[in-house]
Amino acid sequence: MLDKLFINGKIYSMRNEKEKFEALGIKDGKIIFLGTDEEAKKLNSKELIDLKGKMMIPGMADSHLHLYAYCQNLTFVDLSEVYSIDEMINLMKEKVKNVKKGDWIKGVNFDQNKWKENRFPSLKEMDSISKENPIIIKRCCLHAVVANSKALEIVGIGKNYQAGSGGIVELDNNGMPNGILREQSTKVFDDILPDPLKDTDIKVKIMQDVLNDMSSKGITTIHTYAAKIWQYNEDIEIYKNFEKEDKLPLRITVCIDELFEPEVLTEEKLNNPYRKVQLGAYKIFSDGSMGSRSAALKEPYSDDPENSGFMLFTQEELNNKILTGYEHGLQPAIHAIGDRALDMTLTAIEYTLKTTKEKGMTEEEQKKRLPFRIIHVQMVDKNLVDRMKKLPLVLDIQPIFLCTDLHWIEDRIGKERLKGSFALKTMEQAGLIQTGGSDCPVETYEPLKGIYAAVNRQDMNEYPKEGFLPEERLSVFEALCMYTKNVHYATGQETVLGTLEIGKFADLVVLEKDLFTINMNEIKDIKVEQTYVAGNCVFMIK
Repeated sequence: MLDKLFINGKIYSMRNEKEKFEALGIKDGKIIFLGTDEEAKKLNSKELIDLKGKMMIPGMADSHLHLYAYCQNLTFVDLSEVYSIDEMINLMKEKVKNVKKGDWIKGVNFDQNKWKENRFPSLKEMDSISKENPIIIKRCCLHAVVANSKALEIVGIGKNYQAGSGGIVELDNNGMPNGILREQSTKVFDDILPDPLKDTDIKVKIMQDVLNDMSSKGITTIHTYAAKIWQYNEDIEIYKNFEKEDKLPLRITVCIDELFEPEVLTEEKLNNPYRKVQLGAYKIFSDGSMGSRSAALKEPYSDDPENSGFMLFTQEELNNKILTGYEHGLQPAIHAIGDRALDMTLTAIEYTLKTTKEKGMTEEEQKKRLPFRIIHVQMVDKNLVDRMKKLPLVLDIQPIFLCTDLHWIEDRIGKERLKGSFALKTMEQAGLIQTGGSDCPVETYEPLKGIYAAVNRQDMNEYPKEGFLPEERLSVFEALCMYTKNVHYATGQETVLGTLEIGKFADLVVLEKDLFTINMNEIKDIKVEQTYVAGNCVFMIK
């Protein structure tokens, strides 16, 4: 007898664009039947669910986000909907009224490109918020911070301050800090700010609420990344505790940005649909972000001709870092946004494969390893694409970035280089596996909004009308693959997750409308009606 039997549905397997079923049966967390409603009449089930013609797809995933960081940010001042420096100042001043003198105040998610002034605030403007409370605001990309004088004073940043390796502290013509810090230099604040989630009860409540909300958005798997550079730590034990208490509504792969001992997974564990928590990739940063002009470019920024961005490592250092992780048995996952960063990352991967082969690793052994992951990949050219095609790679892409970046990216890199920006169709046609993610808290983790961005290449107000580089649009099927089956190639779980096939884990999502038949602009507004993980209902719309 089946545990659950779904009938009268449009059940898309996602194995290919055409394959569709009417009925699906589940037993012990796995799919054991796919067929027609007529065939389903012969089956017995403990629970019969009429889909009423609704669309069912595999559970959706987010291949790259920072869950703990997002939960921390919920306790700070949210600047994401601020559109001027004055608005930012007023919002931060409201927070000052509710804290004690000397308490730190942090604002998050600001984007100066959305402000009418289109610049970072000055030190004078930051000081106008408070001279007695240390104030910092962190850019939405996480790669830049602006501080007031009190905050600079507390961390010892003064005249002619020398930033350490991998960081930038901006100084004015007199050698005085102007309050803007980038990359590794931002750590001076993160290292001393108290963790707002140190209270266990608060932490558990916030995290549980976020996990439940993710289920309501159709997410059944996330890959969450630590970022020690900002004290965005990830503790796998938190998620294991949720799992033990049967309060974990999705699967979590925890990726760490320092060397760790790889998990040994038996066949029994790998084939257990109820196992939800595991360790994942070894995260390595290479450059910064496009929004803060710290992504490493081959040529200078068009709107900042003295600046070509910033690499955190030399080529030799990056080679050794990736090689060390790979030889430790880990899966390197490298953040690379600019074309120079991507070029150096590919060189380091090529070096790692060549060196390990010279040391005795066979080609067969290399093929059994998980693919290297490259995160973001926002700028490519033909040469870079050709090199990627030859390597064992998965590209973790954030299509939702388009909605923000399309308003200013041409200013940053000019019309010629623009052609290789968010080149999703080019990489799809090259046969590269692209996964869908959000980099939350940088952008929303709602997969349907990411799918909308990949398909329409417009912002949430449907601008520009013709789409940003419309030739790089993905089809609905291609975009949906990014957020369903493609993600599981990154963890080697494509044999048990990502498509609706007999024997695979029953991670399922029911949508209110069929994505393949509606107007593509509607995708961002579609509601998830039901979400299942290993056949268990974790969300149902009320």
